[in-house]
Amino acid sequence: MSINRREFLQALAIASAGGLGLHSSFSAAQRSAQQFYELPKFGNVHLLHFTDCHAQLLPMYYREPNVNLGIGSQQNRMPHLVGDYFLKANHLPAATRDAHAFTYLNFIDAAHSYGRMGGFAHLATLVKQLKASRPGALLLDGGDTWQGSATALWSNGQDMANAALALGVDIMTAHWEMTLGEARVMEIVNTDFKGKIEFLAQNIKTTDFEDPVFPSYSLRSMNGVQVAIIGQAFPYTPIANPAYFTPNWTFGIQEEHLQKTIDEVIKKGAKVVVLLSHNGMDVDLKLASRVRGLHAILGGHTHDGVPIPVKVKNPGGITLVTNAGSNGKFLGVLDFDVKNGKPVDFRYKLLPIFSNLIPEDSSMANLIQKMRSPYESRLQEPLATTDTLLYRRGNFNGSFDQLILDSLLAQKDAEIAFSPGFRWGTALLPGQSITMEQLLDQTAITYPFTTVNMMSGTTIKTVLEDVADNLFNPDPYYQQGGDMVRVGGLEYSIDPAASMGNRISEMHLNGQRIDADKHYKVAGWAPVSAESKDKGGEPIWDLVARHLKEIKTVNVSRLNTPSIRGMEGNQGIEEI
Repeated sequence: MSINRREFLQALAIASAGGLGLHSSFSAAQRSAQQFYELPKFGNVHLLHFTDCHAQLLPMYYREPNVNLGIGSQQNRMPHLVGDYFLKANHLPAATRDAHAFTYLNFIDAAHSYGRMGGFAHLATLVKQLKASRPGALLLDGGDTWQGSATALWSNGQDMANAALALGVDIMTAHWEMTLGEARVMEIVNTDFKGKIEFLAQNIKTTDFEDPVFPSYSLRSMNGVQVAIIGQAFPYTPIANPAYFTPNWTFGIQEEHLQKTIDEVIKKGAKVVVLLSHNGMDVDLKLASRVRGLHAILGGHTHDGVPIPVKVKNPGGITLVTNAGSNGKFLGVLDFDVKNGKPVDFRYKLLPIFSNLIPEDSSMANLIQKMRSPYESRLQEPLATTDTLLYRRGNFNGSFDQLILDSLLAQKDAEIAFSPGFRWGTALLPGQSITMEQLLDQTAITYPFTTVNMMSGTTIKTVLEDVADNLFNPDPYYQQGGDMVRVGGLEYSIDPAASMGNRISEMHLNGQRIDADKHYKVAGWAPVSAESKDKGGEPIWDLVARHLKEIKTVNVSRLNTPSIRGMEGNQGIEEI
Protein backbone atom coordinates (compact mmCIF):
# COMPACT_ATOMS: atom_id res chain seq x y z
CA MET A 1 0.00 0.00 0.00
CA SER A 2 1.39 3.42 -0.92
CA ILE A 3 0.02 6.92 -0.53
CA ASN A 4 0.70 10.17 -2.37
CA ARG A 5 1.54 13.49 -0.72
CA ARG A 6 -2.08 14.66 -0.54
CA GLU A 7 -2.98 11.45 1.24
CA PHE A 8 0.14 11.88 3.37
CA LEU A 9 -1.14 15.21 4.69
CA GLN A 10 -4.50 13.63 5.48
CA ALA A 11 -2.80 10.74 7.25
CA LEU A 12 -0.63 13.21 9.15
CA ALA A 13 -3.65 15.09 10.47
CA ILE A 14 -5.46 11.90 11.40
CA ALA A 15 -2.41 10.47 13.11
CA SER A 16 -2.11 13.62 15.21
CA ALA A 17 -5.82 13.63 16.10
CA GLY A 18 -5.54 9.97 17.08
CA GLY A 19 -2.73 10.63 19.51
CA LEU A 20 0.01 9.12 17.35
CA GLY A 21 2.02 12.32 17.20
CA LEU A 22 3.16 14.28 14.16
CA HIS A 23 5.94 12.87 12.01
CA SER A 24 8.53 14.95 10.25
CA SER A 25 8.81 12.72 7.22
CA PHE A 26 6.55 11.42 4.52
CA SER A 27 7.75 7.85 5.02
CA ALA A 28 7.07 7.92 8.77
CA ALA A 29 3.49 9.09 8.27
CA GLN A 30 3.04 6.51 5.55
CA ARG A 31 4.20 3.78 7.93
CA SER A 32 1.68 4.94 10.55
CA ALA A 33 -1.12 4.61 8.01
CA GLN A 34 0.15 1.20 6.94
CA GLN A 35 0.51 -0.10 10.48
CA PHE A 36 -3.16 0.42 11.19
CA TYR A 37 -3.94 -2.15 8.49
CA GLU A 38 -1.04 -4.51 8.96
CA LEU A 39 -2.52 -7.92 9.64
CA PRO A 40 0.01 -10.75 9.57
CA LYS A 41 -1.07 -13.88 7.75
CA PHE A 42 -2.27 -16.64 10.07
CA GLY A 43 -3.22 -20.23 9.36
CA ASN A 44 -4.32 -21.70 6.04
CA VAL A 45 -8.02 -20.78 5.66
CA HIS A 46 -8.79 -17.12 5.00
CA LEU A 47 -12.18 -15.42 4.74
CA LEU A 48 -12.83 -11.73 4.09
CA HIS A 49 -16.33 -10.49 4.89
CA PHE A 50 -18.36 -7.34 4.37
CA THR A 51 -22.11 -6.89 4.65
CA ASP A 52 -24.95 -4.36 4.50
CA CYS A 53 -23.04 -1.80 2.43
CA HIS A 54 -26.40 -0.58 1.10
CA ALA A 55 -24.93 0.51 -2.22
CA GLN A 56 -22.57 3.08 -0.72
CA LEU A 57 -19.82 3.25 -3.31
CA LEU A 58 -18.29 6.47 -1.98
CA PRO A 59 -16.83 7.27 1.45
CA MET A 60 -19.47 8.55 3.86
CA TYR A 61 -20.27 9.30 7.49
CA TYR A 62 -22.34 6.83 9.49
CA ARG A 63 -23.17 7.29 13.16
CA GLU A 64 -23.56 4.20 15.32
CA PRO A 65 -26.50 4.10 17.77
CA ASN A 66 -26.76 5.33 21.33
CA VAL A 67 -29.85 3.12 21.77
CA ASN A 68 -29.62 -0.61 20.92
CA LEU A 69 -31.57 -2.37 23.63
CA GLY A 70 -31.18 -6.03 24.48
CA ILE A 71 -34.14 -7.73 26.16
CA GLY A 72 -34.18 -10.79 28.41
CA SER A 73 -31.16 -13.02 27.90
CA GLN A 74 -29.79 -10.53 25.37
CA GLN A 75 -29.59 -7.67 27.88
CA ASN A 76 -26.12 -6.22 28.49
CA ARG A 77 -24.52 -8.59 26.00
CA MET A 78 -23.07 -8.00 22.55
CA PRO A 79 -24.32 -6.65 20.28
CA HIS A 80 -26.63 -4.71 22.61
CA LEU A 81 -24.01 -2.44 24.12
CA VAL A 82 -23.48 1.20 23.17
CA GLY A 83 -20.97 3.94 23.80
CA ASP A 84 -18.69 3.48 26.79
CA TYR A 85 -20.23 0.10 27.58
CA PHE A 86 -19.28 -1.07 24.09
CA LEU A 87 -15.72 0.19 24.41
CA LYS A 88 -15.20 -1.51 27.77
CA ALA A 89 -16.61 -4.86 26.64
CA ASN A 90 -14.46 -4.88 23.50
CA HIS A 91 -11.28 -3.54 25.11
CA LEU A 92 -11.19 -0.43 22.92
CA PRO A 93 -9.66 2.82 24.25
CA ALA A 94 -11.75 5.99 24.13
CA ALA A 95 -10.99 8.90 21.80
CA THR A 96 -9.38 6.73 19.13
CA ARG A 97 -10.11 5.75 15.54
CA ASP A 98 -11.69 2.51 16.73
CA ALA A 99 -13.90 4.33 19.24
CA HIS A 100 -15.17 6.55 16.43
CA ALA A 101 -15.72 3.65 14.06
CA PHE A 102 -17.65 1.50 16.52
CA THR A 103 -19.60 4.04 18.63
CA TYR A 104 -21.54 7.28 18.44
CA LEU A 105 -19.29 8.99 21.02
CA ASN A 106 -18.20 12.55 20.21
CA PHE A 107 -19.34 11.85 16.68
CA ILE A 108 -19.15 15.29 15.08
CA ASP A 109 -15.67 16.19 16.34
CA ALA A 110 -14.37 12.69 15.65
CA ALA A 111 -15.80 12.74 12.14
CA HIS A 112 -13.98 16.00 11.45
CA SER A 113 -10.76 14.51 12.83
CA TYR A 114 -10.83 11.09 11.20
CA GLY A 115 -12.77 11.83 8.02
CA ARG A 116 -15.16 9.73 6.04
CA MET A 117 -15.27 5.95 6.11
CA GLY A 118 -15.81 3.24 3.54
CA GLY A 119 -15.89 3.66 -0.21
CA PHE A 120 -15.44 0.78 -2.64
CA ALA A 121 -12.24 2.24 -4.15
CA HIS A 122 -10.62 2.21 -0.70
CA LEU A 123 -12.12 -1.15 0.18
CA ALA A 124 -10.75 -2.58 -3.06
CA THR A 125 -7.21 -1.55 -2.12
CA LEU A 126 -7.49 -3.31 1.23
CA VAL A 127 -9.06 -6.43 -0.28
CA LYS A 128 -6.25 -6.71 -2.81
CA GLN A 129 -3.64 -6.25 -0.09
CA LEU A 130 -5.18 -8.95 2.11
CA LYS A 131 -5.73 -11.38 -0.75
CA ALA A 132 -2.11 -10.96 -1.80
CA SER A 133 -0.94 -11.98 1.68
CA ARG A 134 -3.51 -14.76 2.07
CA PRO A 135 -3.41 -17.27 -0.79
CA GLY A 136 -6.84 -18.49 -1.82
CA ALA A 137 -8.73 -16.06 0.44
CA LEU A 138 -12.45 -15.78 -0.31
CA LEU A 139 -14.33 -12.46 -0.28
CA LEU A 140 -17.84 -12.96 1.11
CA ASP A 141 -20.69 -10.48 0.64
CA GLY A 142 -23.40 -10.81 3.30
CA GLY A 143 -26.11 -9.05 1.31
CA ASP A 144 -27.98 -5.74 1.33
CA THR A 145 -25.58 -4.69 -1.40
CA TRP A 146 -27.80 -3.75 -4.35
CA GLN A 147 -30.04 -1.26 -2.49
CA GLY A 148 -29.60 1.97 -0.57
CA SER A 149 -28.47 4.67 -3.01
CA ALA A 150 -29.81 6.73 -5.87
CA THR A 151 -27.56 5.09 -8.45
CA ALA A 152 -28.49 1.58 -7.32
CA LEU A 153 -32.18 2.49 -7.60
CA TRP A 154 -31.87 4.21 -10.97
CA SER A 155 -29.66 1.49 -12.48
CA ASN A 156 -31.83 -1.32 -11.08
CA GLY A 157 -28.86 -2.62 -9.07
CA GLN A 158 -26.49 -2.72 -12.04
CA ASP A 159 -23.93 -0.35 -10.52
CA MET A 160 -23.54 -2.62 -7.49
CA ALA A 161 -23.38 -5.79 -9.56
CA ASN A 162 -20.54 -4.21 -11.55
CA ALA A 163 -18.82 -3.02 -8.38
CA ALA A 164 -19.05 -6.46 -6.74
CA LEU A 165 -17.45 -8.07 -9.76
CA ALA A 166 -14.65 -5.50 -9.79
CA LEU A 167 -14.12 -5.90 -6.05
CA GLY A 168 -13.58 -9.62 -6.48
CA VAL A 169 -16.55 -10.93 -4.49
CA ASP A 170 -16.55 -14.72 -4.56
CA ILE A 171 -19.80 -15.59 -2.75
CA MET A 172 -22.85 -13.67 -1.57
CA THR A 173 -26.27 -14.06 0.04
CA ALA A 174 -29.14 -11.59 0.10
CA HIS A 175 -31.99 -9.58 1.58
CA TRP A 176 -32.83 -6.16 0.08
CA GLU A 177 -31.69 -7.50 -3.27
CA MET A 178 -35.08 -9.19 -3.40
CA THR A 179 -36.89 -5.84 -3.60
CA LEU A 180 -35.70 -5.63 -7.19
CA GLY A 181 -38.01 -8.56 -7.87
CA GLU A 182 -37.46 -12.20 -8.77
CA ALA A 183 -36.81 -11.59 -12.46
CA ARG A 184 -34.15 -8.95 -11.89
CA VAL A 185 -32.40 -10.98 -9.20
CA MET A 186 -32.22 -13.99 -11.49
CA GLU A 187 -31.03 -11.84 -14.39
CA ILE A 188 -28.03 -10.60 -12.40
CA VAL A 189 -27.29 -14.03 -10.91
CA ASN A 190 -27.54 -15.92 -14.20
CA THR A 191 -25.95 -13.29 -16.45
CA ASP A 192 -23.59 -10.88 -14.68
CA PHE A 193 -22.49 -13.28 -11.97
CA LYS A 194 -22.47 -16.56 -13.87
CA GLY A 195 -19.17 -18.36 -13.33
CA LYS A 196 -17.85 -15.47 -11.22
CA ILE A 197 -19.90 -14.87 -8.06
CA GLU A 198 -21.89 -17.63 -6.35
CA PHE A 199 -25.27 -16.57 -4.99
CA LEU A 200 -26.16 -18.87 -2.08
CA ALA A 201 -29.31 -19.31 0.02
CA GLN A 202 -30.12 -22.63 1.66
CA ASN A 203 -33.42 -21.21 2.95
CA ILE A 204 -35.09 -20.03 -0.28
CA LYS A 205 -37.42 -22.53 -1.96
CA THR A 206 -40.18 -22.42 -4.56
CA THR A 207 -43.70 -22.03 -3.21
CA ASP A 208 -45.10 -24.86 -5.33
CA PHE A 209 -42.77 -27.85 -4.97
CA GLU A 210 -40.27 -26.50 -2.39
CA ASP A 211 -37.41 -26.86 -4.82
CA PRO A 212 -34.23 -24.91 -4.04
CA VAL A 213 -34.04 -21.61 -5.90
CA PHE A 214 -30.31 -21.10 -5.34
CA PRO A 215 -27.46 -23.40 -4.35
CA SER A 216 -27.25 -23.96 -0.61
CA TYR A 217 -23.48 -24.02 -0.37
CA SER A 218 -20.13 -23.73 -2.09
CA LEU A 219 -17.36 -26.25 -1.43
CA ARG A 220 -13.87 -24.87 -2.09
CA SER A 221 -10.35 -26.22 -1.67
CA MET A 222 -8.08 -23.66 -0.01
CA ASN A 223 -4.42 -24.46 0.59
CA GLY A 224 -5.26 -28.15 0.74
CA VAL A 225 -8.26 -27.66 3.08
CA GLN A 226 -11.87 -28.24 2.05
CA VAL A 227 -13.95 -25.22 3.05
CA ALA A 228 -17.76 -25.02 2.87
CA ILE A 229 -19.64 -21.72 2.74
CA ILE A 230 -23.41 -22.03 3.29
CA GLY A 231 -25.71 -19.14 2.38
CA GLN A 232 -28.55 -17.90 4.58
CA ALA A 233 -30.75 -15.15 3.13
CA PHE A 234 -32.92 -12.94 5.35
CA PRO A 235 -35.64 -15.29 6.67
CA TYR A 236 -38.47 -12.75 6.84
CA THR A 237 -38.12 -11.05 3.46
CA PRO A 238 -41.80 -11.44 2.39
CA ILE A 239 -42.91 -9.98 5.74
CA ALA A 240 -40.47 -7.11 6.21
CA ASN A 241 -40.70 -6.17 2.52
CA PRO A 242 -43.56 -6.48 0.02
CA ALA A 243 -44.37 -10.11 -0.73
CA TYR A 244 -45.26 -9.22 -4.32
CA PHE A 245 -41.54 -8.93 -5.13
CA THR A 246 -40.99 -12.65 -4.46
CA PRO A 247 -44.40 -14.32 -4.99
CA ASN A 248 -42.90 -17.66 -6.06
CA TRP A 249 -40.32 -18.05 -3.30
CA THR A 250 -40.50 -18.94 0.38
CA PHE A 251 -37.91 -18.04 2.99
CA GLY A 252 -37.70 -18.78 6.75
CA ILE A 253 -34.84 -19.78 9.04
CA GLN A 254 -35.02 -23.42 7.91
CA GLU A 255 -33.00 -24.71 10.84
CA GLU A 256 -33.62 -28.39 10.08
CA HIS A 257 -32.57 -28.00 6.45
CA LEU A 258 -29.49 -26.08 7.56
CA GLN A 259 -28.43 -28.96 9.80
CA LYS A 260 -28.86 -31.40 6.90
CA THR A 261 -26.77 -29.11 4.71
CA ILE A 262 -24.01 -28.92 7.31
CA ASP A 263 -23.99 -32.70 7.64
CA GLU A 264 -23.85 -33.03 3.86
CA VAL A 265 -20.80 -30.78 3.38
CA ILE A 266 -18.98 -32.47 6.26
CA LYS A 267 -19.67 -35.84 4.64
CA LYS A 268 -18.18 -34.43 1.43
CA GLY A 269 -14.97 -33.59 3.25
CA ALA A 270 -15.38 -30.02 4.53
CA LYS A 271 -13.00 -29.31 7.41
CA VAL A 272 -14.17 -25.74 7.90
CA VAL A 273 -17.91 -24.93 7.67
CA VAL A 274 -19.07 -21.31 7.71
CA LEU A 275 -22.55 -19.81 7.46
CA LEU A 276 -22.73 -16.58 5.47
CA SER A 277 -25.83 -15.22 7.14
CA HIS A 278 -28.28 -12.35 6.85
CA ASN A 279 -30.32 -13.43 9.86
CA GLY A 280 -29.34 -10.65 12.25
CA MET A 281 -27.02 -11.06 15.21
CA ASP A 282 -29.53 -12.25 17.80
CA VAL A 283 -30.97 -14.87 15.46
CA ASP A 284 -27.46 -16.07 14.63
CA LEU A 285 -26.60 -16.42 18.32
CA LYS A 286 -29.64 -18.61 18.92
CA LEU A 287 -29.06 -20.58 15.73
CA ALA A 288 -25.44 -21.21 16.70
CA SER A 289 -26.59 -22.75 19.98
CA ARG A 290 -28.91 -25.21 18.20
CA VAL A 291 -27.04 -26.55 15.16
CA ARG A 292 -23.90 -28.68 15.10
CA GLY A 293 -20.88 -28.45 12.86
CA LEU A 294 -20.61 -24.73 12.11
CA HIS A 295 -17.21 -23.27 12.88
CA ALA A 296 -18.37 -19.69 12.32
CA ILE A 297 -21.32 -17.53 11.36
CA LEU A 298 -20.38 -14.40 9.44
CA GLY A 299 -23.52 -12.37 9.94
CA GLY A 300 -25.34 -9.28 8.76
CA HIS A 301 -28.71 -7.50 8.68
CA THR A 302 -28.66 -5.78 12.09
CA HIS A 303 -25.67 -3.56 11.17
CA ASP A 304 -23.78 -4.44 14.35
CA GLY A 305 -20.02 -3.96 14.26
CA VAL A 306 -18.70 -6.79 16.43
CA PRO A 307 -14.92 -6.65 16.99
CA ILE A 308 -14.67 -9.83 19.09
CA PRO A 309 -16.47 -12.98 17.91
CA VAL A 310 -18.96 -14.41 20.38
CA LYS A 311 -18.18 -18.04 21.18
CA VAL A 312 -21.43 -20.02 21.33
CA LYS A 313 -21.55 -23.54 22.76
CA ASN A 314 -23.69 -26.18 21.06
CA PRO A 315 -23.93 -29.98 20.96
CA GLY A 316 -21.14 -30.12 18.38
CA GLY A 317 -18.67 -27.78 20.05
CA ILE A 318 -18.25 -24.02 19.67
CA THR A 319 -19.36 -21.69 16.87
CA LEU A 320 -17.91 -18.20 16.41
CA VAL A 321 -20.57 -15.57 15.70
CA THR A 322 -19.72 -12.17 14.26
CA ASN A 323 -21.41 -9.28 12.47
CA ALA A 324 -19.48 -6.90 10.20
CA GLY A 325 -21.32 -3.59 10.53
CA SER A 326 -22.67 -1.70 7.54
CA ASN A 327 -22.27 0.91 4.81
CA GLY A 328 -18.83 -0.33 3.78
CA LYS A 329 -17.33 0.85 7.07
CA PHE A 330 -15.70 -2.47 7.93
CA LEU A 331 -14.00 -5.51 6.48
CA GLY A 332 -13.89 -8.66 8.60
CA VAL A 333 -10.88 -10.97 8.34
CA LEU A 334 -11.26 -14.50 9.72
CA ASP A 335 -8.25 -16.84 9.60
CA PHE A 336 -8.35 -20.48 10.66
CA ASP A 337 -5.35 -22.70 11.31
CA VAL A 338 -6.40 -26.20 10.23
CA LYS A 339 -4.23 -29.13 11.26
CA ASN A 340 -4.92 -32.85 11.12
CA GLY A 341 -8.32 -32.23 9.57
CA LYS A 342 -9.73 -29.71 12.02
CA PRO A 343 -9.36 -26.06 13.02
CA VAL A 344 -7.05 -25.74 16.02
CA ASP A 345 -6.92 -21.94 16.27
CA PHE A 346 -8.25 -18.77 14.67
CA ARG A 347 -7.68 -15.03 14.41
CA TYR A 348 -10.37 -12.45 13.74
CA LYS A 349 -10.09 -8.74 13.04
CA LEU A 350 -12.84 -6.32 12.04
CA LEU A 351 -10.98 -3.58 10.20
CA PRO A 352 -12.56 -0.10 10.04
CA ILE A 353 -12.20 1.43 6.57
CA PHE A 354 -10.85 4.95 7.08
CA SER A 355 -10.76 6.32 3.57
CA ASN A 356 -8.08 8.89 4.45
CA LEU A 357 -5.72 6.09 5.44
CA ILE A 358 -6.25 3.81 2.45
CA PRO A 359 -5.51 5.05 -1.07
CA GLU A 360 -8.09 4.52 -3.77
CA ASP A 361 -7.76 1.61 -6.14
CA SER A 362 -7.59 3.46 -9.45
CA SER A 363 -9.53 0.90 -11.49
CA MET A 364 -12.40 0.84 -8.98
CA ALA A 365 -12.39 4.63 -8.71
CA ASN A 366 -12.62 4.93 -12.49
CA LEU A 367 -15.46 2.41 -12.62
CA ILE A 368 -17.41 4.29 -9.95
CA GLN A 369 -16.92 7.58 -11.75
CA LYS A 370 -18.07 6.03 -15.01
CA MET A 371 -21.20 4.54 -13.40
CA ARG A 372 -22.10 7.80 -11.64
CA SER A 373 -21.48 10.06 -14.61
CA PRO A 374 -24.93 9.78 -16.27
CA TYR A 375 -26.62 10.72 -12.99
CA GLU A 376 -24.26 13.38 -11.66
CA SER A 377 -26.47 16.44 -12.16
CA ARG A 378 -29.45 14.74 -10.51
CA LEU A 379 -27.28 13.52 -7.63
CA GLN A 380 -25.87 16.96 -6.90
CA GLU A 381 -29.17 18.86 -6.96
CA PRO A 382 -29.08 21.08 -3.83
CA LEU A 383 -32.14 20.92 -1.58
CA ALA A 384 -31.22 22.61 1.71
CA THR A 385 -28.48 23.01 4.30
CA THR A 386 -28.44 21.37 7.71
CA ASP A 387 -27.47 23.07 10.96
CA THR A 388 -27.98 19.74 12.74
CA LEU A 389 -26.19 16.39 12.69
CA LEU A 390 -28.50 14.25 10.57
CA TYR A 391 -28.34 10.51 11.11
CA ARG A 392 -30.46 7.39 11.15
CA ARG A 393 -29.83 4.59 13.62
CA GLY A 394 -31.17 3.77 17.05
CA ASN A 395 -34.13 1.81 18.28
CA PHE A 396 -36.59 4.71 18.32
CA ASN A 397 -35.59 7.67 16.16
CA GLY A 398 -32.82 9.55 14.40
CA SER A 399 -32.57 13.15 13.30
CA PHE A 400 -32.93 12.34 9.59
CA ASP A 401 -35.93 10.18 10.46
CA GLN A 402 -37.34 13.15 12.33
CA LEU A 403 -36.84 15.31 9.25
CA ILE A 404 -38.81 12.80 7.18
CA LEU A 405 -41.59 12.75 9.80
CA ASP A 406 -41.74 16.54 9.90
CA SER A 407 -41.93 16.58 6.09
CA LEU A 408 -44.84 14.12 6.09
CA LEU A 409 -46.73 16.05 8.74
CA ALA A 410 -46.31 19.35 6.92
CA GLN A 411 -46.79 18.24 3.33
CA LYS A 412 -49.72 15.92 4.03
CA ASP A 413 -51.32 18.16 6.68
CA ALA A 414 -51.43 15.09 8.93
CA GLU A 415 -51.86 14.74 12.67
CA ILE A 416 -49.56 11.73 12.98
CA ALA A 417 -46.75 10.41 10.79
CA PHE A 418 -45.10 7.00 10.59
CA SER A 419 -41.73 6.28 9.00
CA PRO A 420 -40.11 2.82 8.81
CA GLY A 421 -37.33 1.91 11.23
CA PHE A 422 -34.78 1.31 8.48
CA ARG A 423 -31.18 0.97 9.68
CA TRP A 424 -29.52 2.09 6.44
CA GLY A 425 -28.88 5.73 5.61
CA THR A 426 -25.75 7.86 5.85
CA ALA A 427 -25.09 10.81 8.18
CA LEU A 428 -24.54 14.51 7.43
CA LEU A 429 -22.50 16.85 9.60
CA PRO A 430 -23.74 20.32 10.58
CA GLY A 431 -23.08 22.79 7.79
CA GLN A 432 -23.32 20.26 4.97
CA SER A 433 -25.55 20.75 1.97
CA ILE A 434 -28.37 18.24 1.59
CA THR A 435 -28.41 17.06 -1.98
CA MET A 436 -30.81 14.74 -3.77
CA GLU A 437 -28.20 12.01 -3.45
CA GLN A 438 -28.11 12.32 0.32
CA LEU A 439 -31.90 12.34 0.53
CA LEU A 440 -32.01 9.16 -1.55
CA ASP A 441 -29.44 7.58 0.79
CA GLN A 442 -32.36 7.56 3.25
CA THR A 443 -35.25 6.75 0.91
CA ALA A 444 -34.08 4.81 -2.17
CA ILE A 445 -36.43 1.85 -2.29
CA THR A 446 -38.62 0.28 -4.96
CA TYR A 447 -41.82 0.91 -2.98
CA PRO A 448 -41.45 4.59 -1.99
CA PHE A 449 -45.15 5.46 -2.05
CA THR A 450 -46.48 7.95 0.49
CA THR A 451 -49.85 7.27 2.05
CA VAL A 452 -52.56 9.03 4.05
CA ASN A 453 -55.06 6.98 6.03
CA MET A 454 -57.66 7.61 8.70
CA MET A 455 -56.74 5.28 11.57
CA SER A 456 -58.52 4.67 14.85
CA GLY A 457 -56.72 4.96 18.15
CA THR A 458 -57.06 1.19 18.53
CA THR A 459 -55.42 0.58 15.15
CA ILE A 460 -52.58 2.96 15.94
CA LYS A 461 -51.83 1.09 19.16
CA THR A 462 -52.00 -2.24 17.34
CA VAL A 463 -49.47 -1.03 14.76
CA LEU A 464 -47.06 0.12 17.46
CA GLU A 465 -47.50 -3.11 19.43
CA ASP A 466 -46.82 -5.26 16.37
CA VAL A 467 -43.63 -3.42 15.46
CA ALA A 468 -42.45 -3.44 19.08
CA ASP A 469 -42.92 -7.20 19.24
CA ASN A 470 -40.90 -7.65 16.05
CA LEU A 471 -38.07 -5.70 17.65
CA PHE A 472 -38.23 -6.71 21.31
CA ASN A 473 -39.61 -10.24 21.35
CA PRO A 474 -37.41 -12.15 23.83
CA ASP A 475 -37.18 -15.07 21.37
CA PRO A 476 -34.80 -13.98 18.58
CA TYR A 477 -36.56 -16.25 16.09
CA TYR A 478 -39.55 -13.91 16.29
CA GLN A 479 -37.49 -10.78 15.68
CA GLN A 480 -37.56 -9.44 12.16
CA GLY A 481 -34.83 -6.84 12.46
CA GLY A 482 -34.97 -3.14 11.82
CA ASP A 483 -35.82 -0.58 14.48
CA MET A 484 -39.05 0.76 15.94
CA VAL A 485 -41.31 2.64 13.54
CA ARG A 486 -40.55 6.33 13.81
CA VAL A 487 -43.52 8.38 14.98
CA GLY A 488 -44.29 12.05 14.42
CA GLY A 489 -46.89 14.04 16.35
CA LEU A 490 -47.90 11.20 18.66
CA GLU A 491 -46.33 10.86 22.12
CA TYR A 492 -46.31 7.46 23.84
CA SER A 493 -44.58 5.27 26.41
CA ILE A 494 -43.00 1.88 25.80
CA ASP A 495 -41.90 -0.94 28.05
CA PRO A 496 -39.74 -3.13 25.76
CA ALA A 497 -39.64 -5.99 28.28
CA ALA A 498 -43.42 -6.25 28.64
CA SER A 499 -45.48 -8.95 26.94
CA MET A 500 -47.03 -8.70 23.51
CA GLY A 501 -49.88 -6.18 23.51
CA ASN A 502 -48.74 -4.54 26.74
CA ARG A 503 -45.67 -2.59 25.67
CA ILE A 504 -47.37 0.60 24.44
CA SER A 505 -49.21 3.01 26.75
CA GLU A 506 -49.87 6.69 27.46
CA MET A 507 -50.55 7.66 23.85
CA HIS A 508 -51.19 11.40 23.53
CA LEU A 509 -51.67 13.86 20.69
CA ASN A 510 -51.33 17.58 21.42
CA GLY A 511 -51.65 16.86 25.12
CA GLN A 512 -54.87 14.89 24.73
CA ARG A 513 -55.07 11.13 25.34
CA ILE A 514 -55.67 9.14 22.17
CA ASP A 515 -59.27 7.99 21.91
CA ALA A 516 -59.52 4.31 20.96
CA ASP A 517 -62.58 4.92 18.77
CA LYS A 518 -61.62 8.25 17.23
CA HIS A 519 -59.98 8.35 13.79
CA TYR A 520 -56.82 10.33 13.11
CA LYS A 521 -55.15 11.47 9.89
CA VAL A 522 -51.93 9.46 9.59
CA ALA A 523 -49.28 9.94 6.90
CA GLY A 524 -46.65 7.35 6.08
CA TRP A 525 -44.54 5.77 3.38
CA ALA A 526 -43.09 2.44 2.21
CA PRO A 527 -46.32 0.39 2.45
CA VAL A 528 -45.84 -3.33 1.89
CA SER A 529 -49.32 -4.21 0.59
CA ALA A 530 -50.08 -4.88 -3.06
CA GLU A 531 -53.10 -2.57 -2.77
CA SER A 532 -50.80 0.34 -1.89
CA LYS A 533 -48.64 -0.44 -4.91
CA ASP A 534 -51.68 -0.38 -7.18
CA LYS A 535 -52.87 2.87 -5.65
CA GLY A 536 -49.44 4.47 -6.10
CA GLY A 537 -48.68 7.64 -4.22
CA GLU A 538 -46.07 10.37 -4.40
CA PRO A 539 -42.55 9.00 -3.85
CA ILE A 540 -41.23 9.97 -0.44
CA TRP A 541 -38.13 11.64 -1.91
CA ASP A 542 -40.27 14.06 -3.93
CA LEU A 543 -42.25 14.99 -0.84
CA VAL A 544 -39.18 15.52 1.36
CA ALA A 545 -37.32 17.38 -1.40
CA ARG A 546 -40.22 19.81 -1.72
CA HIS A 547 -40.24 20.34 2.04
CA LEU A 548 -36.48 20.91 2.14
CA LYS A 549 -36.67 23.51 -0.63
CA GLU A 550 -39.38 25.31 1.32
CA ILE A 551 -37.58 25.44 4.66
CA LYS A 552 -34.06 25.87 3.14
CA THR A 553 -32.29 25.22 6.47
CA VAL A 554 -32.76 22.13 8.64
CA ASN A 555 -32.59 22.40 12.40
CA VAL A 556 -33.87 19.33 14.21
CA SER A 557 -33.98 20.55 17.79
CA ARG A 558 -35.82 17.58 19.30
CA LEU A 559 -36.40 13.94 18.45
CA ASN A 560 -39.89 12.62 19.03
CA THR A 561 -38.98 9.51 21.04
CA PRO A 562 -41.16 7.53 23.44
CA SER A 563 -40.83 7.52 27.18
CA ILE A 564 -38.90 4.30 27.82
CA ARG A 565 -39.83 2.25 30.86
CA GLY A 566 -38.22 -0.67 32.66
CA MET A 567 -34.76 -0.29 31.12
CA GLU A 568 -32.84 0.85 34.20
CA GLY A 569 -29.37 -0.70 34.13
CA ASN A 570 -29.65 -1.63 30.47
CA GLN A 571 -26.28 -0.97 28.81
CA GLY A 572 -27.88 -0.68 25.40
CA ILE A 573 -28.94 2.92 26.03
CA GLU A 574 -26.98 6.08 26.77
CA GLU A 575 -28.55 9.51 27.03
CA ILE A 576 -27.07 12.28 24.89
